[in-house]
Amino acid sequence: MGALIAVEGLDGAGKRTLIDAVVAGLRDRGLRVDTLAFPRYGRSIHADLAAEALRGRHGDVAASVSAMALLFALDRAEARDELSKLLADNDIVLLDRYVASNAAYSAARAGEQVDGETSSWVAELEFGRFELPVPDIQVLLDVPTELAIERARRRGELDTARALDAYERDISLQERTAAVYRVLAESRWHGPWWVHAPQDDPVRLTERLAEMIGR
Repeated sequence: MGALIAVEGLDGAGKRTLIDAVVAGLRDRGLRVDTLAFPRYGRSIHADLAAEALRGRHGDVAASVSAMALLFALDRAEARDELSKLLADNDIVLLDRYVASNAAYSAARAGEQVDGETSSWVAELEFGRFELPVPDIQVLLDVPTELAIERARRRGELDTARALDAYERDISLQERTAAVYRVLAESRWHGPWWVHAPQDDPVRLTERLAEMIGR
């Protein structure tokens, strides 16, 4: 059974870039590595409904913290068998977002901290009721909020399919979410966390992951 690593952070933090670099480094070491990104836009009806809601469709769904959190959670629940197979076939599986994203954004939207009802409900729903595996390590890509927002904006200008949604346009929400993420990491929410800063070399994260599984 492979190690499950969840890479977390704001929209525009650079998660995909970091994951791609780490995957290349781990494969160069002879490790079997695969990835999965959440939400699974284009593959999951629940993810697509969430994306559409964040762009003004489906009435007042986007206004409900619980409704949006449930859609994102159902996307992951739907992928449980796929995730189990990836873990069975690989040494390491890297996730671009996972349960902590739902906890961070939902708690920030509700104006709560990590010890509030919302993050506890998300964890019970996803790790408990949906029986999703708890990550071995959660990596917080902790970048300045302004930098993440600017990256997301530029990405949206270059690719109309990735135009900013309601969450990404809400600067205050992004700032609150970043603060919740940091507390999640500091409190070791559902397991150990590592913090990766923008100036940190992806090679170091690659080395730590290889060492963790004894390679």
